[in-house]
Amino acid sequence: MIYYLIIITLAAIDRVLKYLVNANIPQGGSKFMLGGFIDITNLRNTGAAFSSFTGHRAALIAVTVFCIAVGLVYITRHRKNRSSFLLTSLSLVIAGGIGNLIDRIVQGYVTDYISVGSFPVFNFADICVVIGCVFMCIYVLFLDRG
Repeated sequence: MIYYLIIITLAAIDRVLKYLVNANIPQGGSKFMLGGFIDITNLRNTGAAFSSFTGHRAALIAVTVFCIAVGLVYITRHRKNRSSFLLTSLSLVIAGGIGNLIDRIVQGYVTDYISVGSFPVFNFADICVVIGCVFMCIYVLFLDRG
């Protein structure tokens, strides 16, 4: 099924990118890209977005597992009668959740590495979650006919 393929592919890309960052940039180190506009900075985040909920690893894992499970059940049950836009959006969120969940379970922290200006450092999984959530909002606000 296409949605599971999207999830697996995006989660795998996230794992590869985090591996490359950890293998090539020391913790706390940076490499400058695009004239310093984007930096690749290897940081550890023991919390969630913007380091919120730092020190609550078990709760973050539990909430993430629950959300991923609910999303997978939804995709499985509604793959034939729901919008492909909505299901793809949900797949993005699940893929990002899986990428960061693996980090949290295996390492005890999430590897963040994309630094743009003064915005907090983030990663590919975070991008997947944000884009998926934005697309779901677009779906609910403008596309949902039922």
